[in-house]
Amino acid sequence: MGLLVALVGIGVMWWLRTRSIGVMLAVVVVVAVAATLAGVVAIIMRMIIEGPVKDFVLSVVAVGGLVGLGVAFVLAKRVVGESRRLVSAVRDVPFVAPQGLPAELQTIANTLEEAYARERALEGARRELVAWVSHDLRTPLAGMRAMAEALEDGVVSDAKTVARYHGQIKLEVERLSAMVDDLFELSRIHAGALRLSRARIGLADLVADTLAGAEPLARAKGVVLTAEAAATVPVEADAGALGRALGNLVVNAIRHTPSDRTVVLRAGVDDEGMACLSVTDCCGGIPEEDLSRVFEVAFRGEAARTPTVDGGAGLGLAIAQGIVEAHDGVIGVVNDGPGCRFEIRLPLVGS
Repeated sequence: MGLLVALVGIGVMWWLRTRSIGVMLAVVVVVAVAATLAGVVAIIMRMIIEGPVKDFVLSVVAVGGLVGLGVAFVLAKRVVGESRRLVSAVRDVPFVAPQGLPAELQTIANTLEEAYARERALEGARRELVAWVSHDLRTPLAGMRAMAEALEDGVVSDAKTVARYHGQIKLEVERLSAMVDDLFELSRIHAGALRLSRARIGLADLVADTLAGAEPLARAKGVVLTAEAAATVPVEADAGALGRALGNLVVNAIRHTPSDRTVVLRAGVDDEGMACLSVTDCCGGIPEEDLSRVFEVAFRGEAARTPTVDGGAGLGLAIAQGIVEAHDGVIGVVNDGPGCRFEIRLPLVGS
């Protein structure tokens, strides 16, 4: 009898598999109670029990079944009610996780609230990026258009001025090209399309290459660029991608460091056994409230971090973060003395 009830219950559950979880829960409890009652009744009927004793036992079994069904009804009603409360909260804008839900539903609600918060932050970053890029594109394009029209209309005719206009147009084109490259690289990172060609490399060589590439900019700015690298710090990395991330940090440091001050690159192993790259500048520090935002897309911060005329669209640090995280590493920044220190930590490869 109990097996028959169980089979019927399984069939009903399959039929109601897309219905409310409260209905399914009620069916489960009803099937369990019915199967138990059927078994007990069958046993009692086979036993040699007659008269008041038999009636009493059956009454107790019936009361137990009714209590079980009542508890199932109350539980199902609460689950359905709390589920509807969560659904109602999800439809509200902005979403705020309701409190007092059952543990599983509360976990879902808290996770949804975190997801919505991340989505709002990303949407804000996208809007900020569009605004910054629009501004940064409009200015050089307007200048290029004015110079091109002046050359076309013959307003400028002397060779020296024409050469200067041509040089300025070329410079602006290079800036725009670099900006487009940054946007393309950032889109690849966000789309998960960044492909790394990993190989065993030494951080000392990476620091030397980065130092050589950034030296002309530092010399033009009047910034002293130095390096301190341990002899052997091996990592598994894409040398080109990681070099770009480190180069972005160095260029950022040079742009925000006053003339006659120093930017220091360091490579070594930290106390936790991780390979560590750091770039220390003399930018004057970053406000504490901005430290957690410096790697956001298009974030530029306060006056201490305002880009100079050779600055980009504020994508360098976001790109560096994406590249480092693609290498299973972490990147961070702290205020240090007269400036700040950017640090990249990567898994160290055993020798």
